[in-house]
Order: sequence, then structure tokens, then C-alpha cells
Amino acid sequence: MSRDRARALLIDLDGVLRRWDPAPMIAVEVRHGLKPAALLETAMSWDIYRPAVAGEITDAEWMKLVADRLPLEPAEAEAAVAEWQSYRGEPDPEVLAFVREVRAAGRPVGLATNATDRLRADLAALALADEVDVVISSWELKVHKPAPEFFQKACELISVEPKQVLFIDDDDRVVRGARVAGLSAYRWAGPQHLEYLRKALDLPA
Repeated sequence: MSRDRARALLIDLDGVLRRWDPAPMIAVEVRHGLKPAALLETAMSWDIYRPAVAGEITDAEWMKLVADRLPLEPAEAEAAVAEWQSYRGEPDPEVLAFVREVRAAGRPVGLATNATDRLRADLAALALADEVDVVISSWELKVHKPAPEFFQKACELISVEPKQVLFIDDDDRVVRGARVAGLSAYRWAGPQHLEYLRKALDLPA
């Protein structure tokens, strides 16, 4: 069965449009006597990460839960978390150029991300707020990827039906969820396949 041509792009933030250098985050952990990736692993514990991206708790409440789990005195734990959170990553220049190319060709682009209530401030700080047509945040929707309701709402917000939307994410489970919801979905592994994605969106050569 042939698919409709993609007329819109939904793109993930972390691991796709925003990249993270592990060095400054590990430096914080080492300074506070923690093992490398200890803060990330603690923050991504599902029982506290899920409520943070499902709109049930704020980013600040999530970080308080992270601090409470660290093997440090409370004041030092809070200082470590605050220092760790001060680094907000940076836009991937090749992906940003691709997003601009898609929009210049008249295809709407939506940022579709599992996020906390800190998302809008991050986008402003990274100068990304005006680089997409719509921001679809799990925290604001109160439902997170890969739930089909997330993708349904995302397509509504971008005003394109699912079968004509291309979705890009670096998480296999999320990509599978998007396909179940009727979208074309591609697992991001780096810019080497941008030419394929350009063709999927029928961009001008």
C-alpha cells in the first residue's frame, strides 16, 4: 500500500533538535563526589520522570525528588542538582538547518516532545521558540509519548492528518507508537539520513 506524501514534520527535541554534551554534566557529578551519570540516571527513574513529563508535577518538584535520592547532605544535593540543571544543551546545527529548509518549502513543523513546564523557557534560551510552527508538550497535554492520544493531538495542532505527517524521534518505542497512531515515523540516529528525510517530505532539490 502506498503512503500519502508527508506534508508536515513533527520532530523530537532531546537527542534530535537539541543535543547534550555529557562533559559539563559529568563535571558537576565529579565535583560533588557522585559517579558519572548518577544525576541523569536518578532523574530518569520512571517513577519520578513519568509524572514530570505527564504534567503531574513541576520541573522544580521533579528536581527536588532527584535531590532527595542522592547520597549527599540535603544542601549539597540541592546545589548539585541546580548546578547540573544550569546546562541546557544546544541546538544541533544540521537539524536546525533541516527544520528551516522544511518550513521554507511550506511544510509546517511541530516540536513534539516529552517535557516539563521548563520547556518554553528552554526554547527561548536556545533561540528555538520561533524555529517551529507549533510546540507540542507532553506536560501541557497531560499525556506523553508514545501514547496514541499524544500523536492525535499533535496532528490536530499542526492541522495535518496523521497519514501525511513524518515524525522523527531517537527512541524506538516512541517511533513504534507513532506508527501505530498512523504517522510515518523515522528513528533518528544522526544527520547521515537527512537526504532520505528530505525526499520523504518531497523537498525541492
